[in-house]
Amino acid sequence: MHKLDGLPERVTVYEVGPRDGLQNEKAVVPVEVKAEFIGRLAAAGHTVIETTSFVHPKWVPQLADSGELLAMLERRPGIRYPVLVPNLKGLDRALESGVEEIAVFASATETFANRNLNRGLESQFEMFEPVIAGALEHGLRVRAYVSMVFGDPWEGPTPIEQVVGVGTRLLDLGCFELSLGDTIGVGTPGHATALVEAFGSPERLAVHFHDTYGQALANTMAALKAGVTVVDASTGGIGGCPFAGSATGNLATEDLVWMLDGLGIETGLNLDELVATSVWLAERLGRPSPSRVVQALSQTALSQTALSQTALSPKD
Repeated sequence: MHKLDGLPERVTVYEVGPRDGLQNEKAVVPVEVKAEFIGRLAAAGHTVIETTSFVHPKWVPQLADSGELLAMLERRPGIRYPVLVPNLKGLDRALESGVEEIAVFASATETFANRNLNRGLESQFEMFEPVIAGALEHGLRVRAYVSMVFGDPWEGPTPIEQVVGVGTRLLDLGCFELSLGDTIGVGTPGHATALVEAFGSPERLAVHFHDTYGQALANTMAALKAGVTVVDASTGGIGGCPFAGSATGNLATEDLVWMLDGLGIETGLNLDELVATSVWLAERLGRPSPSRVVQALSQTALSQTALSQTALSPKD
């Protein structure tokens, strides 16, 4: 490992695979597979795993089993299991399931707010405010996502002051953390640095990058140098935004951990177990993992196994 100045000693990887990763899968993943997936992530060292969403099944059929999943989930001490909650009905269902932490999802642009939430940039807060207040009244912690922070497909580049305005308002409502989402992956390191610095203080910020233009790791590095210590990632790089056609998958957890391990930054995560989990999940989804690190390490393991079998086989 080679440590560099100006980087944090430790980074929290906020795992979004079970929710953001699986939500766009066309074939319904059995609830038993989802539960095992979450268990494997916990065993690999994750301390925060976003498990599901209480959105209406009409909009995200893949997560229609959220209540059933949480009922069968073995929740381990020291691990947070947040869920996404879009409205008061979702909050009621989350409370019935005994959750301790929720997340709300906002937009930094007018068009995406309309397309994703059926609300405007301003009127979206009419939906979030009672959810956040109700969650806080019940002792829950609330995280906020703000999407399209660098640009969206309809409006082009998003003004930084617009992102700061939406994000600051969410924090002022009582959210403990704000995740800045590059929903279509158009951000670059300089832009990422400028956005984080525009908030004035990075302590309550997290970043959520998509790898559409291959910039996710570079953007993450820029955010870390600017003081961010929480990074969203998805096992195997699965997932994307169903309302943004140009978006590719999330930053892969394994690719992120490979980089952080090389920098001597602690995560508490076991890379071998993460790769094994991605290979296991890819088999159930019926396609290879898009993660470069998973592809490289799993192929290396297969090659080593083949060499060992050849060495042990009888010789003529």
